[in-house]
Amino acid sequence: MRISPDALPSGLERGLRNAYLITGSEPLMIAEACDAVRSAARKRDYTDREVHFVERGFDWNALLMEAANLSLFASRRLVEVKFSSAPDVVGQKALAGLAAQPPADAVLLVSGELEWRQLKNAWVSAFEQHGVLVVAQPVERGELPSWIRGRLERRGLTITRDAAELLADRVEGNLLAAQQEIERIALLMPGAALGSDEIAALVADSARYDVFELSAAALAAQPARALRILAGLRAEGREPPLVLWALLNDLRGLSRVAWRAERERSLDAVFRDEKIWARRQSSIKSALPRFTRDDIESLLLTAAAVDRISKGALPGDPWVALESLVARIAGVRLAA
Repeated sequence: MRISPDALPSGLERGLRNAYLITGSEPLMIAEACDAVRSAARKRDYTDREVHFVERGFDWNALLMEAANLSLFASRRLVEVKFSSAPDVVGQKALAGLAAQPPADAVLLVSGELEWRQLKNAWVSAFEQHGVLVVAQPVERGELPSWIRGRLERRGLTITRDAAELLADRVEGNLLAAQQEIERIALLMPGAALGSDEIAALVADSARYDVFELSAAALAAQPARALRILAGLRAEGREPPLVLWALLNDLRGLSRVAWRAERERSLDAVFRDEKIWARRQSSIKSALPRFTRDDIESLLLTAAAVDRISKGALPGDPWVALESLVARIAGVRLAA
């Protein structure tokens, strides 16, 4: 069975399964889902807990032997396996076997981040077939205000749409920062009705500035947001070449897609062939009608000039040049 983190609590109320794989690309939701399984296990007297951290050279045979041993001090136990990168072939085989035949006295809880392509692996399917696969997907920027409102409402607070948008802007896609602010607001103003003024006064700027978010905002014609992210990247001490790399990566992708879209019917097939996956597709799709082929070539030439400025081959301030480039991609021109 495959479910979302939101569906996990009701599933746990109906009963505890013997094997869980909690994964995806959103650490906060993975951590919360793991906590929910641990809590459900404790309520059902799984009082013994074993935790295994998968690192280089991890002994999978030892894990299998330990999992097969009956617990001597508790009738039931929770066996946790945590990985920071996808398990190797030996590990995948071991986990698939444990998912298919978990120890009789135990609940197996496996957790860690996986990319969407890795979710198709056979060992992941074993958890989906024999246990529970929980996939934590990122909350996209457009969904973040609703996510914030829902979490505040569960804590007995209400918030206006404008205030939720403001909070979403402040945390800039960082769910952990958003959750921390939600917890702080709930402590400071229990039961309150929150508007934009209250949020502005309460919330620090916790934005996690991301070079990929910068590129997406610029291509989506969001100049204010794109320039705010660029300023945040500069304040965090990011180097101009890293910022330019992300912009160039998407500009080159836009160029390839624009060239092929003139000749081919299926845009989805173009994205697939060019290996431009779902999270980048929406911003590139929104940019396609705004730019001619000449426009894109001009932006690429400007980016090349910014690169030379950042390396000292041309005079100028690379951050000023980047600001101008980002503004142009977003659809505005800054005054000289």
